[in-house]
This record gives sequence, structure tokens and C-alpha cells, in this order.
Amino acid sequence: MLAMSIRTAGALVLVLGAAPVLAQSVASEAATDQPDPVEAIYEALLLPQVIDLMAEEGREYGETLAESLFGGGTTPAEWSEAVATVYDENHLADQVLDSLATGLEGQDTSAMLAFLESENGRRVSKLEVDARTAMLDDDVEQQAKEAAAVAIAEGSPRIDLLRRYAETNDLVDTNVAGAMNANVAYFLGLMDGGALNSDMTEDDILSGVWAQEAQIRADTTEWVYSFLLKAYEPASDEDIQAYLEFSETEPGRALNRAVFDAFDQRLVDVSRKLGLVAARYLTTAQL
Repeated sequence: MLAMSIRTAGALVLVLGAAPVLAQSVASEAATDQPDPVEAIYEALLLPQVIDLMAEEGREYGETLAESLFGGGTTPAEWSEAVATVYDENHLADQVLDSLATGLEGQDTSAMLAFLESENGRRVSKLEVDARTAMLDDDVEQQAKEAAAVAIAEGSPRIDLLRRYAETNDLVDTNVAGAMNANVAYFLGLMDGGALNSDMTEDDILSGVWAQEAQIRADTTEWVYSFLLKAYEPASDEDIQAYLEFSETEPGRALNRAVFDAFDQRLVDVSRKLGLVAARYLTTAQL
């Protein structure tokens, strides 16, 4: 399920509305002494670790962005502190959990948990987190991309199976949309912060981002398959097939949508905030 939120920080990879749902869940848990299914799904997918990775990716991206903002000079401590605030793990965790509760309302969470808490489900979640962690290293990511290029060129049976998995979960299209939404949000943050030309409109931003769609799609496709091959390298075809079959069920599709939406909302939110923070420094420099 982690491939649904690819590159959560570098696309440039839950809130109050769900509070009543969570309140009802807490009340229900107290009455029945049963764990909240949304929280159980959140833990089974290892989303706390994913959020930590998202925050780490975000802080690293902030340092990369600082190089262009400050000309490669010393990054002000205030900038690093502002970026860390944008990617605060506790805040992100609360929002992801709230959004997940909203997205899973009325869904068959029992069927989701039956798979996620099975031996196969737990193995797959761990493999994905391990791969995501490893690919924070640029050298590991490059090696994964090269291995994926070879596998695709050779048309290996494993790549065919992973292609079915990617297509079933719509991984490329949803992540392209997520990356483009994040780019738009970042530039809207710059615009709202007064850092863009006063003649620039939201339509101009949309046009500019759409002009990059082909490159974003190519980069996303490369990353999706390098990630999947890296993550599932230790898994058997039977493990992948079981995950694929779950993904084809209605509970699997509902979980896919809920997880992607939760992280897509967060990515848009942090991208806009990052644009506002960048605008603050750019407008100050212009003065």
C-alpha cells in the first residue's frame, strides 16, 4: 500500500472534519473493549513509520530547496526550523489518522484487517517500509532504478506480475496526479506569499505544471517499478499474488483509495505551506 504515496516530499512521494468519527470510535472502544479498527489498520500498515519517512524526506527536500533559495550559502536556522514545523511528525500523524477514519467510514474494515494482520499482509507491509527506508539513500535508489530498467527490458515474469499489481492499484496515474497537485500547491503558496510575478494567475500555474506532465509521468513510472522490484525482491510470487488478489476486492480498493487520499491531502497541504515559507524568504530578499 505504500506505493500509493510515492515520494511524499520530492514531488516538486488525517483533520477536524473526521473528529466525530474518531470520537464515536473511542466511545465504541470503551463500550466494547475492542480496538478501534481504523487505528488497527493504521498500525498494521506501519503508517507511523511511513510518516516518519515522509518527515525525513521533507526535511531533506527542504535542504535541497534551500540551495536554490540561498544560492548555496549557509541555510538560516529559521528556514530549517520552519521546514521542520511543516513536516512535524505528530501533526502529520494526527491528520493522516483523521483522514483515514473519514475514508474508511462505512467500509469493511474487518476484511481489511483480516488480510493486513495475516502473515502475508504483515510481511508485505514490512517489505514496503524497508524498501522505502533503503531508498532514502541516493545510491540505493539509483541501483533500484537500474535493476528495474534491466527487468523491464528483459520482460521478466516478476515485472509482469508487478505491472498487474501497479495497474490494479492505479499506482502510476494516482501518483502522477498527486505529484502535480503538490506542484500546484507549492506554486500557489509562492503566489499567495507574494513571491511570484503579480501578473501570474492560477491558470498560469496550472498550465505550467501540466506542461511537465510527461516528465513527471516518466519519473513516476520509473520510481514505481524500481520501488516495487526493490520491495518485493525477497517475496515469493505467491506472496505478491495474494496481495494482488486482495487489491482486486472491494475492501482492497477502498483501502487503497483511503490511504492514497490521506497522504495526497497531506502532500498538498505541506507543499502549499512550504511555498508560503519559501515566499517569506524570497520577498524578504527582494527587499
